[in-house]
Amino acid sequence: MSSPTWPDGHKACLALAFDLDGPTGDAMLNGSIWQKPEYFGFGGYGPYRALPRLLDLLDAFQIPATFFVPAWVVENWPRRCQAIIERGHEVAYHGYKHESFYALTLDQQKAVMNKSREVFSNYLNIRAEGFRTPSGDWRAETPAMLAQAGVIYSSSMRGDDRPYLVDVPGQDTPLVEIPGRWEMDDYASLAYTCGPDFPSGLDRTSSYQLTLDNWCREYDGAMNEGLCLTTLFHPKIIGKPGRILLLEKLFEHMRQRDDVWFATCRDVARWWLKEHHHG
Repeated sequence: MSSPTWPDGHKACLALAFDLDGPTGDAMLNGSIWQKPEYFGFGGYGPYRALPRLLDLLDAFQIPATFFVPAWVVENWPRRCQAIIERGHEVAYHGYKHESFYALTLDQQKAVMNKSREVFSNYLNIRAEGFRTPSGDWRAETPAMLAQAGVIYSSSMRGDDRPYLVDVPGQDTPLVEIPGRWEMDDYASLAYTCGPDFPSGLDRTSSYQLTLDNWCREYDGAMNEGLCLTTLFHPKIIGKPGRILLLEKLFEHMRQRDDVWFATCRDVARWWLKEHHHG
């Protein structure tokens, strides 16, 4: 299997990505969050307290990142979200209140995307090009709906460790998929909340040293094979004082290589279309 080609002679690609969920999600969608103020605080910590810390760290290592942000978070923390763009990073779609797209009808999905586009335009003055489904799945008709909304790429599925093209019925240009991996999701190792109990059954966090070692090994393996690695990090999980040191060590490890293209997901998608879609 031949390795992909990357810009400027780079061997591999790292598309660092964060899901700035804030307090959105199931508890907000079913209304239970208003009876669980501790969960609202846990979520709000992401955009309010953790995000500025993360942006400073990204500046220090000169690593561009993509932030997938529910539009409700943009409405409620507009200055924090504007700072992401001002500091050279990408903001992309992640639902309105972190809806499960598989559970929505096509019309409901369209309504979520229309609302998100409106919020992004009004608060951030941008037209986003990327989308990460909040639930990690979607319906067969979702790609066409995304393309009609001006989206050129998704980072939602798990079908490869390289970007790939998804044909869109009725569209000449395919959708680029930049697949993630659960191994690079900080929730799996570091999340702990007791109300709601999520992840279900989790009663302790992993060793930070073990987590760092796992992530470094995943990075090394992907880069050695010339692949594209993206992350599913969450500021409210990874952006706490002790864990930001873990992330700093990871960035130090990543920056030891000079053969890696560090790029936003948008730049990866544009490159992949240019290289692999020929009309």
